[in-house]
Amino acid sequence: MTTLKASNRILALSLAVVLWLAAGKASAQTDAQLSQYWAVPAYYNPGAIGQTDFIHITAGGRLQWVGIKHAPYTFMALADMPFKFFERRWGVGVRLQQESMGLYKSVQAGAQLAWKKKMLGGTLSVGLQPGMINQTFGGQIIIPEDNEYHQGSSSDDAIPDGTVSGTSFDASGGVMFTHRHWWVGASVTHITAPTVVMKQGESEDKQYEFNTDRTYYFTAGGNIPIKNTLFEVMPSMLFKTDLTFWQAEATARLRYNKFLSAAVGYRYQDAISVQIGAELKNFFIGYNYDWPLSDIRVSGGSHELFVSYNVKLDMGEKNRNSHKSIRIM
Repeated sequence: MTTLKASNRILALSLAVVLWLAAGKASAQTDAQLSQYWAVPAYYNPGAIGQTDFIHITAGGRLQWVGIKHAPYTFMALADMPFKFFERRWGVGVRLQQESMGLYKSVQAGAQLAWKKKMLGGTLSVGLQPGMINQTFGGQIIIPEDNEYHQGSSSDDAIPDGTVSGTSFDASGGVMFTHRHWWVGASVTHITAPTVVMKQGESEDKQYEFNTDRTYYFTAGGNIPIKNTLFEVMPSMLFKTDLTFWQAEATARLRYNKFLSAAVGYRYQDAISVQIGAELKNFFIGYNYDWPLSDIRVSGGSHELFVSYNVKLDMGEKNRNSHKSIRIM
């Protein structure tokens, strides 16, 4: 019975996507759902770049609801580094994402710049991310012709008969304050709430709109050493909303000797996550498994993997942009 209900929900979700497009206008959040949000703060907040004296490179992906055909898949890559300009520290970075869900595919790209100022015993960082978003709806929707309740797809001009795509300008911004043992950030993605006009090639006959929702994020975390041990407790949380829906999650990590870590997390009424990670020299690798709590638990859960690499920079006045070769690290 549970499997039947879940299957019906999945079918209803698929039909809803089709109906949104058939109405000529679709609207959805395009930011990925990440349980290791604490590992990629610059994904949500451009104010998080340039926090250390490293070129910081991260790549990874998430397989959502394994076992369900056409479930969301996300791949992303981020890179950032600090630099000095007019005796002030700045951060610069890039953010790339590719995501597919059913017949939808999305590509996002952005350049990041952050201004920094030391204050109150920590560092305030204000970041901006201009970029672009591309949406593609590909594949053929087939609706049976011999049904008295609706017309077939071939005779419905509101349903595309091929692949449609479009691109629009996008922008995000955020602030972050970091202290020795804690950090807090607030950001807005898709500030302009861009509308992507999708069409087939250069044809103006059929056009479809995809509206990207403006989304607000609040993140916070800490690093609490356990006295007389090599352990640290590293709690964190993320809250997001598009002012219609909201989602909250919290994570508790335990790290040993700045090397091995394990964590459990909870996303409100959605999933429980288990995470493991390892840091070795300039590498970090983290894995996450989500066990769904909703009817979607008919799936095999969700998997997430991130790998990061740091290249040390010399931020001094001499050779401030030099770094070691990766071959001799």
